[in-house]
Amino acid sequence: MSLKTDDPNYFAHQYNNSEKDKKKIRILDSTLREGEQHPGVSFSNKQRIQIAWMLDSFGVDQIEISPIVSPDHHEATKIIMKQGLRADIVAHVRAIKSDVDRALDCDTNWVATYMGISDIHLLAKLRISREEAKQRALEVVDHIKSHGLKSRFTMEDASRTDPEFLLEMCKEMNQRGIERISIPDTVGIMRPQGMYNLVKMVYDNIDSSKTSLDVHCHNDVGLALSNALSGCDGGADQIHTTIDGLGERTGIPTLAETAVALNLIYKSNNSFRLHLLKDLSRTISDYTGIPIHESKPLVGDSAYKHKAGTHLAAILRNPSAYEIIEPKQVGNRRKIVFGELSGKNGSAYLLSLLGLDSNKENAESLAKGLKELRMGDILELFLDEKLERKILNEDYVKNNKD
Repeated sequence: MSLKTDDPNYFAHQYNNSEKDKKKIRILDSTLREGEQHPGVSFSNKQRIQIAWMLDSFGVDQIEISPIVSPDHHEATKIIMKQGLRADIVAHVRAIKSDVDRALDCDTNWVATYMGISDIHLLAKLRISREEAKQRALEVVDHIKSHGLKSRFTMEDASRTDPEFLLEMCKEMNQRGIERISIPDTVGIMRPQGMYNLVKMVYDNIDSSKTSLDVHCHNDVGLALSNALSGCDGGADQIHTTIDGLGERTGIPTLAETAVALNLIYKSNNSFRLHLLKDLSRTISDYTGIPIHESKPLVGDSAYKHKAGTHLAAILRNPSAYEIIEPKQVGNRRKIVFGELSGKNGSAYLLSLLGLDSNKENAESLAKGLKELRMGDILELFLDEKLERKILNEDYVKNNKD
């Protein structure tokens, strides 16, 4: 039987309407701001500068950093501003004039301010009324605009804010020509449909020719990326990420998963250098001391490991049977695992690797022996292109077509 199309993902793309939408969705990476809010994480200035260069080389649209956290962060912001990077460098500060002045001192072109506007944030954190919050926010925005800077305002805890007050704030920002408004799910309470409804409500009530929308979704129950993508379906065009999903509590969407989802599933016209993803992840792991979980999508060591005998048989003939994107495209490598689950196919492959006769009888005998050993996984090997060609040209595949 021949494939109906050269693309094994063809029908999945049809269900996803991938070819129809093709909306350009941007990425702001906040590893240097949100990422440093992860417990135990603190970068040196040298590391911050290197991370900024790597993110820019990868192709993110904006890089966020806060100059008000410490003198070191202020210095790092000033240095990064002078690097001539392609990405916008966004100075993230509180909605306070003195913070904005601190950002101005860094010669920034973009200032991002934030304020908690839900009743619980106004009561428990800021201890001010809605009207006081609105007045403070607008004064700060006018201060930014008086200096001719581009700006983003984050409606912190938007997902738990009275819709009437949220829209009032968004409309005010829109009328003042704020370039971007961020709609966050600060505590990770939303489900995808809810995030779509929230963002669409805002999108439908502002002039989108003046103001674009960001989504900043937290991963408290594991829905951050799903919610962010749903928010983009509702009208946003930029997702906030961090490398490896670092951030407050359980963090926000990971750069790797977001970038690949946008390129592969959403067909967004980005120019990401996806092959840098594994290096980005490894660099952050080295700097933070936080190991990369084996099962982490795309960049984890198990992301391209194949173990079950039936999987191995398919992978040897066409890796697309169990891989939607090749490992080398994200800087990773394919591995095969031998042990009690290898079955006849995996055992025949192992015999072939060892230069032994991989006929059916020998393969079944080895498979039985591996199973009876009850030692689980015994051997792992990288399956690179050279090894694949060697095996495919030998008798293993020819003799094991079933």
